[in-house]
Amino acid sequence: MSYHSTRGRSPALAFDDVLLAGLARDGGLYLPEQWPHFSKEDLASFAGLPYAQLAVRVMRPFLDGTIAEDDFAALVAETYAGFDHAAVAPLRQLGRNDWLLELFHGPTLAFKDYALQLLGRLFDHVLTKKGQRVTIVGATSGDTGSAAIEACRDRASVDIVILHPKGRTSEVQRRQMTTVTSTNVRNIAVEGTFDDCQDMVKAMFNDQPFRDQLHLSAVNSINWARIMAQIVYYVAAGTALGAPHRAISFAVPTGNFGNVYAAFAARRMGLPISQLVVGSNSNDILARFFETGTMSMAEVVPTLSPSMDIQVSSNFERYLFDLFGEDGTRVADFMERFRRDRQFEVGETMLAGINRLVQGYRLNDLATTEAIRQLYQETGELLDPHSAIGVAAGRARRRDETTPMVALATAHPAKFPDAVEAATGIRPALPQRLSDLFERPERYDVLPNDLETVKDYVRQVARVNA
Repeated sequence: MSYHSTRGRSPALAFDDVLLAGLARDGGLYLPEQWPHFSKEDLASFAGLPYAQLAVRVMRPFLDGTIAEDDFAALVAETYAGFDHAAVAPLRQLGRNDWLLELFHGPTLAFKDYALQLLGRLFDHVLTKKGQRVTIVGATSGDTGSAAIEACRDRASVDIVILHPKGRTSEVQRRQMTTVTSTNVRNIAVEGTFDDCQDMVKAMFNDQPFRDQLHLSAVNSINWARIMAQIVYYVAAGTALGAPHRAISFAVPTGNFGNVYAAFAARRMGLPISQLVVGSNSNDILARFFETGTMSMAEVVPTLSPSMDIQVSSNFERYLFDLFGEDGTRVADFMERFRRDRQFEVGETMLAGINRLVQGYRLNDLATTEAIRQLYQETGELLDPHSAIGVAAGRARRRDETTPMVALATAHPAKFPDAVEAATGIRPALPQRLSDLFERPERYDVLPNDLETVKDYVRQVARVNA
């Protein structure tokens, strides 16, 4: 299997090269040239499999022999052996046909662990095999950074530099990144927004001499391997609830669209998903698009759900590629116009087709607080602000009460204790292994929102020639 760029101007690559490249050289994102497809018999056989075994079955077609099957199975087994719940991604029932998919049982208490814990091991395996070293540069709105650092800390072939927007993550999110003292880990607090951080990361990848000199690689959801690993928990939830013999719906809180795109990928592979609901906070660019067909940038505003404080959703480009019939030239034109004009439109006919599957919904901070409070009163579940948005969005937009609606719980409530306590009066505690988080010394550098300053910093800490 080869992978091509959403902009159609880069050569096709094999999986191991896509893993290390992250972003295509034409600025696009990689996608498989052919999608694997699971039959009804395949999906039925997945029900009841342990999570690691299911993960190997779902992801194996994407590797196409670039990693030996036994090696890959061992990496996957090691990845999920350390998760806190035996089911790895357990389902919890909230109502008669309402479900919560708990994706916070990994080491950093967020859904990013499900992909990034594997990604770190894949990097180590492939780089050792190739005799190479890379510099990983990533941007985070909160959870990706800590998950990526946890996955890459102390790995011999990797240096990792994570940018986060200063003062715009929760304290738990920041400390999970900045209290890691491994010599191959660096944190930058950028005086700007997440979109500023993400733009700088993309600019570094688009500077070809800089990219080549430092052997840059990516852990953000622009890296295809992230999407690949996230497909698994959709298949796990779907088959546990009766797929392929019944349809499934999902509600996903999102800002950067990677988690939602993994659901699209699962559907393309045969999972019978009948509805997707995209939950947004006040930074509602995605909700507005699914309502109006217009993608229009606005200013990023801080909210109780900081991981969704995003206006430029990187993975939406993969979705556009699908919408435009895999026409890379058209995608490149749209993305260039979006950067220039800060908006684009897809038209009423295309929007009607989109809405047959996808709806958007937004909650401001007051509505999010009320959703946390109400869900606790109804179910006894403490949900973080992002997860509460997912549940509320699914309830507001679901079309068929007879189809299971699965909302994704993307973070542990203890990552956002202030918001949860304000809504419920209960302050969720961190797991025992993180109980001393607020006593650990922090290490990070504050830099201005200036690309050249950040590039100079990365040059100084990278050890590609060590």
